Amino acid sequence: MNKRNLYITSLVAVALVSCSPKMLFTSMEEVKALPVKKAAIEEEAFKNWSHMDLAKDTVPGMSIDRAYEKIIKNQVGEKVIVGVIDSGVDIEHQALKNNIWVNQDEIAGNAIDDDNNNYKDDIHGWNFLGDILHENLEFVRLMRNADKATDEYKKAEEKYQSKLAEAQENKSQIDFIVMVDNGIKKHLGKEDYTLEDVKAIESEDFDLLQYKSIMESILSKSSKKEFDEEVEGYQNYVNSQMDYHLNIAFDNRKKLGDNPNDITDIDYGNADVIGPDKEEAKHGTHVSGIIVKSFGKNNHPNASQIEIMAIRAVPDGDEYDKDVALAIRYAADNGAQIINTSFGKEFSPHTQWVLEAIKYAAEKDVLIVNAAGNDAYDIDEIAVYPNDALLGQKEVADNFISVGALNYQYGKELLASFSNYGKENVDVFAPGVKIYAATPNDTYEFLSGTSMAAPSVSGVAALIRSYYPTLSASEVKYILMDSGIAIQSKVAIGGKDSGIEKPFSETCQSGRIVNAYNALLMAKEIAALKDK
Repeated sequence: MNKRNLYITSLVAVALVSCSPKMLFTSMEEVKALPVKKAAIEEEAFKNWSHMDLAKDTVPGMSIDRAYEKIIKNQVGEKVIVGVIDSGVDIEHQALKNNIWVNQDEIAGNAIDDDNNNYKDDIHGWNFLGDILHENLEFVRLMRNADKATDEYKKAEEKYQSKLAEAQENKSQIDFIVMVDNGIKKHLGKEDYTLEDVKAIESEDFDLLQYKSIMESILSKSSKKEFDEEVEGYQNYVNSQMDYHLNIAFDNRKKLGDNPNDITDIDYGNADVIGPDKEEAKHGTHVSGIIVKSFGKNNHPNASQIEIMAIRAVPDGDEYDKDVALAIRYAADNGAQIINTSFGKEFSPHTQWVLEAIKYAAEKDVLIVNAAGNDAYDIDEIAVYPNDALLGQKEVADNFISVGALNYQYGKELLASFSNYGKENVDVFAPGVKIYAATPNDTYEFLSGTSMAAPSVSGVAALIRSYYPTLSASEVKYILMDSGIAIQSKVAIGGKDSGIEKPFSETCQSGRIVNAYNALLMAKEIAALKDK
C-alpha cells in the first residue's frame, strides 16, 4: 500500500476538477442531506443491496444500478477475464455457465499440453489441489516440520494452543446446543417443531425446562429451518477444525505427489476446476457469482463480456504459498486482467514466492483484488497473507488492492463486525455482509465476509477495464480508491458491542467506500487525458 504513483495521482486530481456539471460525483454532501435509512429493505431488493446507491437509497452499496442507468446504458465494452483463485467453481451453474473462460488454444480431453503452457487440458483453468478437499492450517504444518528450538516453531505452537482451546470450547457449545435440540425433539416426538410447540411444553423435568427456555430464545429470533442450517454449518466447521485444520497427524499433501517446498516442481494437479465434490466449491462459486453480478445486469448486452477463469488452490484449511504463487502466474500468463484472491492466513513460510508472483502479475498489467480478512484485526499491526508487502515494509508492486467489508447499515455499524482494517494495509471498503449470489447446483445463498467484498470490487474493476481498456492495473486501483465516497464519521470496530470506535478515515488508506458510478466517471476522464 504505501506511496502511490505521482503520475496517477495527478491524473486523478485533474479528473476530479474537470468533471462536467452534468456528471456530478456522488459525495458525502449528498449523503449528509438525507436521513439514515431505518426501515428494513424488502427481501427481493435486499438481494441486490450491494448495487444500491448511498445518496439515493441511504444504503451503502456500490451504485451499480445508477452506473448502468446513467452511464453504461446500452453500451457494450470489451471482454474482460477475471481469474478466481479459490476453492473451485461450479462452472455448470446457470448463473455462470455463459461466463466461463475457455482456453481456445487447448483441445479438451486429449491429455496433451496443446498450448505448451505446462498444463494439460486446461480448458477452463487449473486445479492445483487435485482431489484434496481438506488441509491443516499453516501454523500446524509449521509445527509438524519446523525445528522445535526455532522462534518459528514457538510462534506456531502458541497459535496452535490458542486455536485448539478455542476449537474445543466451540465443540462443547455446539454439542450442548445439539443436545438441547435433541431433547426437545424427543419430548415432542417429532423432528420439526415451531416456537409455539416449544412454548406449549409443560414439565417438571429441570433439564427439559432449561432446554425449553433456550429454544424459546433461539426461535424468537430465527426459524427452525434457519436454526438447523446454522447448527449444521457450525458443526461442519468445528469438525473440520478438529479433524483437519488442527490435527497435526493429518498430512494430506502427499496425495499430490509434489514437493510443496519446491516452487519449480509444477507437474501436479489437474484440469477439474470444480473439484472432487461440487458442494465444496461453494466459496469459489459464490465469489464468481458476485463478480459476474457486480459486472452488470443479466439482460444487459454487456453481460457476456466477463469471463471467469477458475483456478482451484484454496482447500478447507490454509492454502499453500506454492499453489498461490503458481495460481497467480497461471492467471497472468493465460490472459486474466484481474485476479480475485478471497483467502488469507497469518503464517506464510514461502511468502517471497507470492510476492514475486504479485510482481510478475504487475509486469503483465494484472490487477489483484484481495480480501483483507475476517478477524477484526488491525492488519497494520498483525500480518496477514497474501499481501503486497511484508509488515512495515515497502510494497513490491502497485497492482494489489486490499478490500475490507461493509455492513448494509449506514451509520456506526457501517464496518462489518468481522472485517480486518488498517490505515496502511487496507485500501478501501465494499459490501460484504449478506451478499446474495450463486452457490453449487443452481442454488443461491446469502454469505458474508471480506471474501464477498473483494469480488464486489473485482466486478467494478472489470467494468472499468471493459469500458476503458487503455487504463493500467495501477490506474484502475487508484480510481477505485479515489473515486469512492469518503466517510467522515466514526464507526464501530469489531461490532457495535465492542466499545471500540475509530474515524472511518483511519480504517483504510483511502477512507472511502467503492462507488461504481463515480469510478466510471473518473475512468472516463483519465482515459480521455491519456488519449490526448
